Amino acid sequence: MGWLIIKYLLSAAAVVAVSEFAKRSDKLGGLVAALPLITVLALIWLQLEKQPMEKIANHARYTFWYVIPTLPMFLLFPWLLPRLGFWISLSLSIVFTVLCFGAFALLMRRFGIELL
Repeated sequence: MGWLIIKYLLSAAAVVAVSEFAKRSDKLGGLVAALPLITVLALIWLQLEKQPMEKIANHARYTFWYVIPTLPMFLLFPWLLPRLGFWISLSLSIVFTVLCFGAFALLMRRFGIELL
């Protein structure tokens, strides 16, 4: 149970750090948010929990493929924000991301990469 609490605290600290950096500097906040901090932590947790190397490698590989269809959200959201406000912009961006992911998964299936 103690290990789980440590994982929660360190993972939460990464998210808090991003929001604190973003309050001070848009560029620094964006840079830190773009770093794969949570993925790196997850890889470390998997290693420390003695998961098989294949599982750790698959986590990294799938993370790569899952990031690609999320990227358009980071262009759509700032464009929508001044027009529609925060919550509507965020909601539409999330829906758009889900649609992008579905389309991307179908496209990748043609190349033998199963994402769903």
